[in-house]
Formats: sequence, C-alpha cells, structure tokens
Amino acid sequence: MDHITLRGLRARGFHGALPEERSLGQTFVVDVRLGLDTRPAAAGDDLGRTVHYGVVAEEVTALVSGEPFALIETLAERIADQCLSHEAVREVEVTVHKPGAPITVPFDDVTITILRSRP
Repeated sequence: MDHITLRGLRARGFHGALPEERSLGQTFVVDVRLGLDTRPAAAGDDLGRTVHYGVVAEEVTALVSGEPFALIETLAERIADQCLSHEAVREVEVTVHKPGAPITVPFDDVTITILRSRP
C-alpha cells in the first residue's frame, strides 16, 4: 500500500461539548494519511487514476469549518468517510488535533487518531 499524507491542515471550527467551544470556536489541525495503490497513476502519469490531494484538503477543511460536533471523534469519523469516498483510497488514517482544548493544566495538544478502510 502506498500513502499520500497531508499534514497540518488548519481550519476554524466550533466543535466541543462546552457551550463556549460552540460559540467561540478554535483552530483545529488535521493530518490525513491516504492508503492507495499509486502504480496505475504513475504508469500512465494520470491524475485520474489516483486521488487529487488538493481536493481532499479542501474537503477536510470544509468539514472542520462546517457542521459542529460535540466530539472530535465524530469529526474524525466524518473526515475518514469523506476520504474513503474517493475511489482510489483503500484506507485512511485521520488525526484531529485540538490544541485549544479546555484543559486546566499545561499541555501541548489533544488528538484523536482513527484508522478506517474499505470492507
């Protein structure tokens, strides 16, 4: 399995369980690792036989800035579903970073990482 990775996609979202998270929003960061076979695209130098990572980046950031969810787990799942909607993508690993999480002690980041694949 080959991989195309997008790291550090940023968008403002309103995800969280607390009312202030839903009203004020914060920046979320997303990493996406797409698993696919790139040989057909490489053999023909054909974008149509791979996944257009620019399109994926736009879709991911639209999900982050779109409908709010109480849990970043739900956001990660929606991102994975969207990535798997691309025919060439066989599996996806999604990490959602929430560096502005409402935690009362010093911390660097909170993340959720999920791995999903086609049946």
